[in-house]
Amino acid sequence: MTELIKLGHGAGGLLTARLIREVFLRRLPDQELARLNDSALLPLPTGDRLAFTTDGFVVDPYRFPGGDIGKLAVYGSVNDLAVMGATPLYLSTAYIIEEGFPITELTEIVDSLAEAAEQAGVKVVTGDTKVVERGGADGIFITTAGVGIVPAGVDLSAENVQPGDVVIVNGPIGEHGIAVLSQREGLKFETPVLSDCAPLNTLLQGLPERFPGIRYMRDATRGGVATVVKEMAVSSGTDIFLVEDDLPVRPAVAAACELLGLDPLYLANEGRVVMVVDGEVARDVLAVLQAHPLGAGAAIIGQVTTGAGNAFLRTGLGGTKFLDLLVGEQLPRIC
Repeated sequence: MTELIKLGHGAGGLLTARLIREVFLRRLPDQELARLNDSALLPLPTGDRLAFTTDGFVVDPYRFPGGDIGKLAVYGSVNDLAVMGATPLYLSTAYIIEEGFPITELTEIVDSLAEAAEQAGVKVVTGDTKVVERGGADGIFITTAGVGIVPAGVDLSAENVQPGDVVIVNGPIGEHGIAVLSQREGLKFETPVLSDCAPLNTLLQGLPERFPGIRYMRDATRGGVATVVKEMAVSSGTDIFLVEDDLPVRPAVAAACELLGLDPLYLANEGRVVMVVDGEVARDVLAVLQAHPLGAGAAIIGQVTTGAGNAFLRTGLGGTKFLDLLVGEQLPRIC
């Protein structure tokens, strides 16, 4: 029986990993692609490296509390560059638009995209537009590509992660997932939940040069913090333990997750970076993050130990829970 694509293949978890490994990497055996980083790093004659990323955005609905697909398209690509230690410079944007989509809506999306690019300090320098028949695109999809420069000497890699390092996140988790879900399902919370959609380059710029003890960074989008941490553990051959009581989760998100049977560790974020940092400089890095608006809620959430590629959660009740890649699809069309 022929296997078919499922929504879970786009969730950033176990099915995504299998799809990439069994379909794409077998046929596209480039060494840089196989690293599966947020951006490819390509050598330049100056000794610097070109960071190059691409992404697609199909979020439903395309407008949600705290953002929209235009804002998301810019920040998503900017953040993929920033977590590699790059200074984001230029973006391309390509639009697939369904016949009948209101031009006023498109104008508002492009206005939002332009405002986000200005805030992030990047320029949109090329693009493309395609229109498909009614029912062929569910409104609007946006694809971006971005480039930036990584200075010589900056080397952020999961291979650098080692026992004694600590794990830091720059703020409360799960907000983007709950914000999109609330808009999609018409849910009302006593305290509104807004997407954390934000340009991480404004927070991270220059940090790897200032703190060489920063080993690796990832933005926790699809699959959430748990999936990112599991991938880090596998790539570095270590074990990583998160501490449930140290996870920053706003009460409104925690209440929504309890009501809906969701786990904030696996919810998508669009303004959260997970950093692995040398334990000796972790407090200094944390203080710098907390002094910035996008890092005010930063916290140390775990530690790296000797191991074999496993991730765990130490629960508030004193137990230990195994963390794996997201299985299936918690929330489809989240970014």
